Amino acid sequence: MPRVQLRVNGAPAEDWLADVSTEFPDAEFRILATQPTDDGLLEIAEVTTLEGDPLVRHFEDASEVRSYEVIHTDEQMVLIQFMIPISETYNALIASGIPLRYPVLLQDGWFSKEVTASQERLGEYTDELAATGIPYQVESLTQSHNSSELLTERQWEFVTEAVERGFYNTPRDCTLTELAEAFDINISAMSRLRHRAESRIITGFVAEAAP
Repeated sequence: MPRVQLRVNGAPAEDWLADVSTEFPDAEFRILATQPTDDGLLEIAEVTTLEGDPLVRHFEDASEVRSYEVIHTDEQMVLIQFMIPISETYNALIASGIPLRYPVLLQDGWFSKEVTASQERLGEYTDELAATGIPYQVESLTQSHNSSELLTERQWEFVTEAVERGFYNTPRDCTLTELAEAFDINISAMSRLRHRAESRIITGFVAEAAP
């Protein structure tokens, strides 16, 4: 399944937190959790900044902030929980059905996030961003493979059994005939099962390792 590292600029959209980050461009916001509620978007963020007091005052004075609580603060960091309106950048993600991985980094208006989803859902997400006029950049794209998706259940059973019995050891500790007997199938069917499983594994490996 594709894994994409994205940068999304929330400043041009209706995203209050992105706007705040442009007011404190040297601060790094690490969004640790997000929860939509009937009152808005409840978020927890760890902000690395030397301007902790001005940042907290910004939250206190903003009409967009429906509630906030400073959980911890020191000379270099503020940990804060707050409720703000649901943003267009968040709506675009939800509309595509993509789960978000945390933490999400935010600095000077730009969110940096890792998204893992099908090609179809990634396309829906970028379409939503484009339709809303939210700028984005794709920093990296890799193809990850889950064994449950890469192999059929039968192929996975073969690979697991073959490894456990030492079929891939050098020298081998069991033969293909012995594996066929364990699966109660003839040698030809076992050979086809083996080649299909190995073909999928090799194809998946090459796809993921390709530059």
